[in-house]
Amino acid sequence: MTARTMSSSPYPASSPSSASSPPPPARFAAYDRQTWKEIAHLLANLPLGVAGFVYVVVTLATGGGLAVTVVGLPLLALALLGARRLGRAERARARGLLGLRIDEPSPMPRHRGYGFFGWLWSSLKDPVGWRTMLYSFMRLPWGVLTFAITLVGLFVLWPVLPYVVRGLTNADRVMVRGLLSPSDELERRIVELESDRGVVVDTAAADLRRIERDLHDGAQARLVALAMGLGLAKEKLLEGRADDTVAAMVDEAHGEVKLALQELRDLARGIHPAVLTDRGLDAALSSLAARCTVPVKVTADLPSRPAAAIEGSAYFTVSELLQNISKHSGARAASVEVWRADQRLLIQVWDDGRGGASLDGGTGMAGLADRLGAVDGLFVIESPEGGPTTITAELPWRDRDRDHAAQG
Repeated sequence: MTARTMSSSPYPASSPSSASSPPPPARFAAYDRQTWKEIAHLLANLPLGVAGFVYVVVTLATGGGLAVTVVGLPLLALALLGARRLGRAERARARGLLGLRIDEPSPMPRHRGYGFFGWLWSSLKDPVGWRTMLYSFMRLPWGVLTFAITLVGLFVLWPVLPYVVRGLTNADRVMVRGLLSPSDELERRIVELESDRGVVVDTAAADLRRIERDLHDGAQARLVALAMGLGLAKEKLLEGRADDTVAAMVDEAHGEVKLALQELRDLARGIHPAVLTDRGLDAALSSLAARCTVPVKVTADLPSRPAAAIEGSAYFTVSELLQNISKHSGARAASVEVWRADQRLLIQVWDDGRGGASLDGGTGMAGLADRLGAVDGLFVIESPEGGPTTITAELPWRDRDRDHAAQG
């Protein structure tokens, strides 16, 4: 699911798989460029329909007849892959001659590690290939009809032929949309999940680089300084020069140890806070609110604890939003509400600051929205200039017990 601001509709905009401007209206005895394209399309229906029909009948008969042998099913799988290429050519013809733009279906999934049988099974149950086979089989009688009407019409019906051609090509458009379009929600969902997987990988890599940088520049540097200081103090003690300088060096080393421990605690809290693991989301969010520079009221109404991954995502979402409130909002009060609605975990963060928050405001909102979108979440901003700001986030709910059982 995608993140968006409240300047648009609060619900996902429908995005049909075929987005194309309608052709210009047909006119009496007007053979404009679009009309000639449509005539060419209808005349080409017959030869292409014959080719597609022959391909479907021969491949299905051969593959089905040999299904009891070793080669039958692989031949059928190859035929379905070839049908995908036929569908691609038909979509290109529809774009060029009918002005109909159809999204390309997602490519065949690759099951690494499953070998030949994984490829065979994926190919045989490919809905795109089977729909293209059906389309090619139906095209022969339709191609004969449209070819005959168009050819006769060029000599007999030429005054009204543009209207006849438009009616026939509209039927073509319906068939192309119905059989050669991606399978709507399923295909769009596959593409969306592939994109989200890339976001998750990039986010994990960025987190690893941040942890490495924090360790290298923070605790590691302090521990190196601590080792050097203790080494000098040890040399002085071995030389029998136990004076005030040694005591000062030991005291400084003690201070470095405390600072290094604090930095390690902060780093561990940034990876996964102990209070979240031990006491749950309510206590963890109260701990975040206590560290915020703005008074924050926390309300958590959860009948049970969600899965650890969902709980962690909710925690870090609120953490980043409260940091933005502290740094950028100029607010005097804020609130955090968390509750469950059906199979969704809802988070709402409000503040009475100056407003104007947006995904492109440079406050990390876009990255936060991408992270939520990658786990099938939702991120909505309502922040007019002058405030107040209300940010709503949704996450899918998964029960913790079921998640533990799946891991076990």
